[in-house]
Amino acid sequence: MSPDIEAVPESAAVPTEREMVRIENVTKQFSLRHDHSLKELVFSALQRKKLADTFLALDDVSLTVYAGETVGLIGFNGSGKSTLLKTISGVLYPDRGRVLLRGKVAGLIEVGAGFHPDLSGRENVYLNGAILGMSEQQIDERFDQIVAFSEIEEFIDTDVKYYSSGMFLRLAFSVAVHTDPDIFLVDEILSVGDEPFQRKCLERIRQLQEMGRTMVVVSHELEMLEKLCTRIVVLAKGRTIFDGDPAEAVATLRAQ
Repeated sequence: MSPDIEAVPESAAVPTEREMVRIENVTKQFSLRHDHSLKELVFSALQRKKLADTFLALDDVSLTVYAGETVGLIGFNGSGKSTLLKTISGVLYPDRGRVLLRGKVAGLIEVGAGFHPDLSGRENVYLNGAILGMSEQQIDERFDQIVAFSEIEEFIDTDVKYYSSGMFLRLAFSVAVHTDPDIFLVDEILSVGDEPFQRKCLERIRQLQEMGRTMVVVSHELEMLEKLCTRIVVLAKGRTIFDGDPAEAVATLRAQ
């Protein structure tokens, strides 16, 4: 069950005309590496159809995100939303087009990316914090806050390979939201822990909004995104089919 969330408050920072993310005509294609069965090959030959060897995840996508905006990316599985988020983050590079960013970027995309299983939670906070652009002094100053937020104080000196998935997620999210990024990217906020912890994560997201941070969020939780976002982009088969009012965006997706 998803936690209740209020709509974007009036006190939240108002979006400005300062561009933070500019995506220009981005295309991303993946190779499909699989061995076709003899049956598939014969069937395709009889139908004179060529079996697909590639998948077009993003097809000439253009998008601009302005300072102070919280932009949601929604779409059915395979629509390209997570690929687009990873392209913004630099985890993936576009085959064509370009992505321009202003400021420091952080987020929770590949959960635990940068975490080493044979290091303790404490060591991974420093490792992941450094990867996300924090200095050792900044990590020192925020370490107690990061650990307290994650609620895994008694396990912070245990190797993370012994963590449950929930503990792992809590620590990864906590490090990410304490980096004070200019642009915060997150894939599935509500996959992080149980409902009380989800509420705390959403409260932290609200704080970042009020601080004027720019956010791009992917989620299947449409009701949550409708209330959290200032704008939502709907993707289908790698293309943008709607970009605007959150309620209209959700209606557009449900009408497909």
